[in-house]
Amino acid sequence: MDVLHLDNHLLVVNKPPGVLVQADRTGDLDLLTMGKAFVKERFNKPGDVFLGLVHRLDRPASGVMVFARTSKAAARLSEQFRLRTVEKHYAAVVEGHLKGADIARDDLVPGEGSVRIAEGGENAGKGAEMQWRAMAEENDLTLVIVQLKTGRKHQIRVQLAAMGHPILGDFRYGATRPLDGKNLALHCYRLGFRHPTTKEWLVFEAPPPWSGLFESEIQAEIGGDV
Repeated sequence: MDVLHLDNHLLVVNKPPGVLVQADRTGDLDLLTMGKAFVKERFNKPGDVFLGLVHRLDRPASGVMVFARTSKAAARLSEQFRLRTVEKHYAAVVEGHLKGADIARDDLVPGEGSVRIAEGGENAGKGAEMQWRAMAEENDLTLVIVQLKTGRKHQIRVQLAAMGHPILGDFRYGATRPLDGKNLALHCYRLGFRHPTTKEWLVFEAPPPWSGLFESEIQAEIGGDV
C-alpha cells in the first residue's frame, strides 16, 4: 500500500492489485485494516482507529483510493460520490482493436457474483455511464482511457466486455488472455474531489503496476486530461 496523502481528515493510497478493500470471509489482509494500522502506528494512537470507507475498487483491480479519517469527512466524501462530483479516471487494457471515443450508457443488473447488461424491456437495471477513449494499440490489445460517471459494481468491466473488448485478465467477463494469472489490467490512475473541510479541489495520481504494457502512453496520460 503506497500512501499518497495523509492529513487530519484524509488518507489517500494507491491500492495494489489482488488486495481486498474490506475484509471478507476469506480472512485475507485488506486495505482498510492496513490503513488503520498505518494511521495507528504513524500517530501512536491507543485503541481503535477510525477510517471511513467511502468507495471501492474490485479486488483484482488497482489504483487511487481515499479513506476518511473522521465521521464528518466520511459523510462529506460520501455525498460527493453520491452526487457524482468526484472525478474518476481509469486506464484499462482490453483485448482486440478498439478505436475512437464515445459515451457508453447501459442499465446493469446485478447477479450472483457478476453483473450483466439489462435486456430490452427489463426494469431492474441501474443506469451506468462512462466516457471512453481508445488511446493506443499493440499486440491485439488496446489501451482505453475511461472517465467513470457512475460507480456501479463491475461497471467498466461489464461495459467494455459488452462492446466486445473484455479487459485483459478478466475471465469472468470473457477475456481469453491473462494479465498475471489472477488480476486485471484495470487501474484508477487519477482521483479528484473536494477536501471535506477546506473545500480545495484535490487531484491524486498513481501509475498502474503493469510492466511492459503501454508504459510510454500511460506516462504521457498522467498529468494530462482524459
